[in-house]
Amino acid sequence: MDHERNQRRQESVYSKKIKAGKRRTYFFDVRKTKGDDYYLTLTESTRKFNADGYERHKIFLYKEDFNRFMQAFQETVDHIKQDLMPDYDYDEFARRHEEYDEEGYEEQDFDERPVREERPAPPAPSAPKAEKNASNFESEDDMAW
Repeated sequence: MDHERNQRRQESVYSKKIKAGKRRTYFFDVRKTKGDDYYLTLTESTRKFNADGYERHKIFLYKEDFNRFMQAFQETVDHIKQDLMPDYDYDEFARRHEEYDEEGYEEQDFDERPVREERPAPPAPSAPKAEKNASNFESEDDMAW
């Protein structure tokens, strides 16, 4: 029964997938904790060059950080678009993806969704903690808190 409860807790209650070319996909998954709280996982899945599986990177984002995260993200993107590369056509890739989709590529060609792991979701922090640098972790398992 505990296994069933853990698996139910890990399931996404909402998911959004963004295809980013032939090898990269982003997943935005809302998950529910056992305490009936919600958090967001951002996953980048990249097909390995030798076509032997996928490399994944995950970020866990909790509700108390949503506003600061979105503000910092928007400020950073705006800085790139307005100050560093104002003449770049940022819609170029949207047009490419539309053209790519129109060429009839099968959905399975892009299905890079990582296999769900059978481990409990990390608990949502109750108080702000010192931020950890993801580069200090050797694997995703090291990032569980």
